[in-house]
Parts: sequence; structure tokens; C-alpha cells
Amino acid sequence: MKDEVLSAVSRRNMFLAPDALEVIESNGYSMEFVNTLLNSLSKNTVFVMKSDVVNFLNGDKGIMEPEKVIKPKVKRDSDLSIIPGSDITGQSTCTGTIEDFTKYFRSRYNILKKIILKRRDFDPPLSISRAMEVDREVNIVGIIYEVKTTKNGHTMLEIEDETGTCNVLIRKDTPISNELFVNDEVIGVTGKRSKPSQGNGKYSARSGFFNANKIYRPDVTEKSSWTPSDSDSSIAFLSDIHIGSREFLKPQWEKMIAWLKANAYEKNLNYLVLPGDVVDGIGAYPGQEYDLEIDNIFKQYETLSEYLKEIPDHMKIVMHPGNHDACRLAEPQPALKEIYTKSFDSNIYITGNPINLNVEGRIVTSYHGKSIDDWVQSVRGMSYEDPPAVMKQMIMRRHLAPMYGQKNALAPEKKDYLAMEHLPDIFVSGHVHGAGRLEYHGVKMINASSWQSQTDYQKRNNFNPDPAIMPVVHLGTGEITMHDFLK
Repeated sequence: MKDEVLSAVSRRNMFLAPDALEVIESNGYSMEFVNTLLNSLSKNTVFVMKSDVVNFLNGDKGIMEPEKVIKPKVKRDSDLSIIPGSDITGQSTCTGTIEDFTKYFRSRYNILKKIILKRRDFDPPLSISRAMEVDREVNIVGIIYEVKTTKNGHTMLEIEDETGTCNVLIRKDTPISNELFVNDEVIGVTGKRSKPSQGNGKYSARSGFFNANKIYRPDVTEKSSWTPSDSDSSIAFLSDIHIGSREFLKPQWEKMIAWLKANAYEKNLNYLVLPGDVVDGIGAYPGQEYDLEIDNIFKQYETLSEYLKEIPDHMKIVMHPGNHDACRLAEPQPALKEIYTKSFDSNIYITGNPINLNVEGRIVTSYHGKSIDDWVQSVRGMSYEDPPAVMKQMIMRRHLAPMYGQKNALAPEKKDYLAMEHLPDIFVSGHVHGAGRLEYHGVKMINASSWQSQTDYQKRNNFNPDPAIMPVVHLGTGEITMHDFLK
């Protein structure tokens, strides 16, 4: 478009001022508009100034059709901010001490307990130590330490709070017997202590158990729903770009960029989130060196920065790391250091993983999704073929990675940044190179595809990606569109 405009000006022996060209380009006007503008100017005009373009737009010069008035496009200011307290960057203090672990799990417990206590159907609980001393039905809240199945087929949970531990029995013939439990999640329980039979007639709280009849989670209420707003903006997601890989889908990427240039402004596509693995990294898996086209981590990020400069300037971009990026593997992950991002444009927010964003009043939680590996490998019914189903389990527990000590490394920070303190309107993840969507009580859940075709490593592990798909969510209506650039 720029070359066509300059050519049209040159043919008329005119010169176009840079700020005049900027007005034309930023508003996306057609060549028909440009030619009409030039024809309306005096034959003696040599320099086309910004004022000439503005006057033409305001109707002070001849216009293509008398009944039509071309007005400057006025876009609302982009409204994007990072929710305070959601970014670990610059806040990491853990050194792996016992005190760190104590603070970490106490933070998780307190954040999620507070959410459970807000439930209208959950009466104020007793501490575990007190609940095991009374002979009436009460509520308790605790972290699950271990899940076991008894020899009779019942479920036994060992849970704890600040005051002690107890065994919670869930009988196989009760309505809650089909509940799915994972280690280290926080739950509320309604029930009553059950005394063990002892020869001396004395009761020992240590050896008793809590007979459960109802389970509560820090879940989304069934009455929750997406509330439409007057926003006309949309937000897009591009996960797992993997710059540097031989399998990077450059033709599809260029096709997507061309689509953005042609449509993003008109469609008010004002925001873009990159949920991790933006480059392929170095040494991320065995034999990766054979899959690399760029084997220098700095050049990978430099190449990415050049690709991102092709994205329309009006779009605000948020980028955070994943497990392939140049930062610590343990979650939460701080933002990429400046040594890697110094070539990136200033309109890109470089944040930690996970991150909570406020985008025109919508809360967007972006998490790379490494914990999906633990869910698939440890929890029945979970699979890589349906990542939104895994994300639903995270929402139900209001935690992105509840299981501690699995393959996904978690850093014991003084605050649990993976506890979902803020209920998102939009929850996006990546990592598994799938493209899927699901709505759960008003929360829009998206797994944001990949821009890398199947690698030899993935082929050996029977891993089939679903690449080159860009999910877009309308912030007003909540409508999700999956733009497929592989076709």
C-alpha cells in the first residue's frame, strides 16, 4: 500500500510529507481515496502536507461523491493493564527452604479457602482439630495431602489445615463417590466425625475419621454467565510459535500476518496475547539440535522481534514465556530478561507466566499450560486430545497446577501465583499444540494452537499437533472465532 501511494504521488510530480502518509496508512484508506485526494489538489501543489489530507477528510476539498462525507476514523483508546499482584517478575524470593514451602502452601490454602467461604451454600467451617472433637455435622476446609482407595472400594482423603490433619471417608454408595480428587487441591467438606471402636472406651481424634456427605470446591457458580458489554474490540491468541524450529510454519504465519494487515483495524482486533514457547529454545528435548533452523537463542528472539514488527501497530501485544523459552522452568516464570527482548517494539508487554490482564473490563488469564502434562499423566479421563477439558478441571479448583512434586516444577514462592484468585472471563493456554474451546459457566476457555508442524520427536511420541489456528474472542459478545490458516 505504501509503495502504491508513493507511486501515485510521484506520477503527479508531487512529494508526500511523512506525517501525511502516516494519516493515510493508519486509517487504511483505499487507492481510490488517495487518487481522489490528489486530484482535488491544485495543479500547482508540489508538497502534499498533513493539513491537505485532514482538510480533505473534513470536507473542505472536493470529494468523490457529494452525498458521501469521508470522516477520520476514531478508534477508542486501547485499555489493557496487568492486574496487580499477578506477575512474579521482580518478586521472586524463594530459596527452597522449609519456610518457603510453608508460606507457599499457606498462601494457596488461604486464597482458595477465602473463595470457598464466599459460597452461599457453605456455612462457616470449624478447624480440623475442633471438628474432630464435636458430635454434630460441621464444615471443614483443608488441603488434600493424599488420595487413597480402601479395600472395600471407598475413597479416603487425608486433608490438613493449620491446626491438624484428618482422614475424610467418602463412601462408594454416596452421591459424591464419583468426585475426582487430586493431591494438593483445597476443598470444603460437610460431614461428621466417626468414632473408632476402642477397647478402653476412649476416643482418639488422631485415629478417627470424618464421614463426608458433601464436597465443596472454589468453583464457578452454575448461575455465572458471560455478561455482554458495549466493547466492540476483539482479542487474539498466538501460542507456541517456536521460532527457530525447522518445522516453523512460515507460509502460514505470513498468511496470518497478511490477514491481520487487511482486517485487524476494520474488525477492531486491538489485542494479541502470545502464551509462551515463542521460540523453540535450545536443548528443550533430546535431539532437538536436529530440528533447529536457528541454533542460537539470541537470534531466535531477534528473528521473532522482526516477525512481530509486521503486526499492525495499533495492536497491543502481551508476551510471556513457556517451557521452551530462555527462563527458569519452575512456575511461576518471570518475564524474559532484557538481554533477549531488547530488539522488541515498545508496544509489547513482556510479562511473567501466568499473567492476569484487564482488557476493556474483561479479566484474561493466560497460562502457558505445562501442568497439562501432569493432569494427563495422573488423572483419569484427561487427554492431550481435549485440553479444554483439563482447563475446566483447573477452573473448578481455581488452580492452574495444584499437584505439587510432579513433572511440572513449581517454585515455592511466598505467594501462590498459580492460584486463580481472580475468576477470568477468558482463560487461555497453549503448550500441547492443540486448538480447542469450551465454555464453562461463562468462562471462555481456549487452547491456542501452535505455529510448528509435527517434529520428529513428536512423531516418535505419537503427538499430533493442530497448528496454524488463531483464536479470536469478541470482548463484547464473547463470540469465539477460530481462524484456520493451514487451509
